[in-house]
Amino acid sequence: MATPAELTDFATGFMLTERLADTAADVRDIDVFEGEAGWIVRVSLAAHCRGRIHDRVRHRSSDTGCGLCGLSGLEQVRRPVAGRPPRPVAAAPALFAAAAALRGSQPLNRLTGAVHAAAACDAGGAILAVREDVGRHNALDKLAGALARTGDGPQGFLLVTSRISFEMVDKALVIGAPLLVGVSAPTTMAVDHAREYGLTLVALARADAMLVVNDPWNIFNAVAEEGLEPPTPGL
Repeated sequence: MATPAELTDFATGFMLTERLADTAADVRDIDVFEGEAGWIVRVSLAAHCRGRIHDRVRHRSSDTGCGLCGLSGLEQVRRPVAGRPPRPVAAAPALFAAAAALRGSQPLNRLTGAVHAAAACDAGGAILAVREDVGRHNALDKLAGALARTGDGPQGFLLVTSRISFEMVDKALVIGAPLLVGVSAPTTMAVDHAREYGLTLVALARADAMLVVNDPWNIFNAVAEEGLEPPTPGL
C-alpha cells in the first residue's frame, strides 16, 4: 500500500533499499499502470540482480505499516551495509532552517493532513527534493529513487516527518546520507543500527530544538552538552 504518486521513484528506491538492485542502472524498465483494484508496478532488473528476489521473500511486498513487515525470517532484518556514511557538513542552524521550511514543501499534506514526507537538504538547510506518501518508509523510498534516477546524492542531510525506526536508518545508510534527521523519536533498534554503522542521527527536530542521538564526528557536541537525555528504549 502506497500513495499512487511518483511510483517510478518508489519502485526504483524500493529496489535499491531492499538490495534487489545496486544502482539505478540495474532497474532496466518500470511499467506503471492502473488496474481495476489499484495500481500495478512491474519492474525489470538487470540479469545479475534477478535471483535476489528469492533471498528477500516477503509475504507482503510493501505497505504503510512497517518496512520490515512480511519478511520470512528474522535473519533478513539485519543485513550488511556497504560502506560507512561520510562526515556531515551541516551544522545545527541548517537543521533548524529545514525543519521550519519543510511544511511549506508538502503540498499533498496541506491538502490531506495525513501523509509523511522525506526531504533531501543541502548543507545550508535548503530543501532540494521532497517526496510524500501515506507510509513513512514509502516516502523515503520515493526520495531514494528520485535521487538515484537523477544522479544526485543526499548532499547535506535527510529529513523525515516520522519516528526514526530501524528501517528508516537502514534506508538512509543505503542512500549514503551523512546525516538523518527526524521530527519524532527513534527506536532502540534504530539507534543501535545508526551507532553500528556510524550514521549521525538527530531526532525530535523542531525549528528551535533537536535531540542529538548519535554524533560520531562530534558535529553537534555543543548541543549534546546541554544535558539532553538519550532516547527511551522502544520497539
